[in-house]
Amino acid sequence: MATVEARLGALGITLPAPTQPPPGIVLPFQFVRIVGTRAFVSGHGPTNPDGSLAAPFGKVGRELTIEQGVTAARLTGFAILGSLKRALGDLDRITAWNRVFGMVNSAAGFNRQPAVMNGFSDLILDLFGPTIGAHSRSAVGMAELPFDIPIEIEAEVEIRP
Repeated sequence: MATVEARLGALGITLPAPTQPPPGIVLPFQFVRIVGTRAFVSGHGPTNPDGSLAAPFGKVGRELTIEQGVTAARLTGFAILGSLKRALGDLDRITAWNRVFGMVNSAAGFNRQPAVMNGFSDLILDLFGPTIGAHSRSAVGMAELPFDIPIEIEAEVEIRP
């Protein structure tokens, strides 16, 4: 079976640089915190290859379509994978995706958060397969997210030493 990084390479995907907050913003926490056999992933948003926050910004259901939200969720997945790669050294150390929590910057009345989060879940299942990639998940709407990003995702994965 191909490794996760080989699958990314076959798709022509290069993981983005570390997330760069807007000028003047300090993020005094770790993007990945390893405790025993678990890696806790702080909330990430969609990023460009250089680590800057990726447009479009705003609320899904108002400034963004569901399809744009799905793309943002996929970009957020790449940002999370980049952080995990830097923390773990090898994405194949991940033995299980335990939990994923997705927060969608939602317009009033928008209730399709699960459809938006499928952009992330489909990516993880495609890359890690149905056993390792299987995860519990929540997808909720938020009135606001930092820097007007359309989605923020946090996760917990099981890892081998």
